[in-house]
Amino acid sequence: MNIKQITPTYFVAPQLDPADMAEVAAAGITTVICNRPDEEVPPPFQADALEAAAKAAGLAFARLPLTHQTMNPENVATHMGHIQNSSGPVLAYCASGTRSTVVWCLGHAGSMSTDDILATAQNGGYELSNLRPTLDALAQAKG
Repeated sequence: MNIKQITPTYFVAPQLDPADMAEVAAAGITTVICNRPDEEVPPPFQADALEAAAKAAGLAFARLPLTHQTMNPENVATHMGHIQNSSGPVLAYCASGTRSTVVWCLGHAGSMSTDDILATAQNGGYELSNLRPTLDALAQAKG
């Protein structure tokens, strides 16, 4: 398991294994967000299996499968809602952790400076400078 810290309460990871959930809970995570569509993985790693293991470990579990086509304002808001409604630290996973970091970045456009968003992602191990125009446009639209 390769968990990367983005903020003190938001972490990302590549695909998790159901066997990882006890370790996730032991690390102090309270909520797991699945950002990976089931079509990308075999049944033992699909959301149903991960959710059952997460709940058995005492974790909350949310499903929000994201692709480039579904990374829209509604899904970004849903993702941010899962984070805000969590009782503690959140771990979001996808194939590499990138989508889970991108959606976090998009969710903070307008509430943090673009430089701070990109630096936070970079400090977590994700170089996302290609998002700058999108983050700037979202921040400008939020006025």
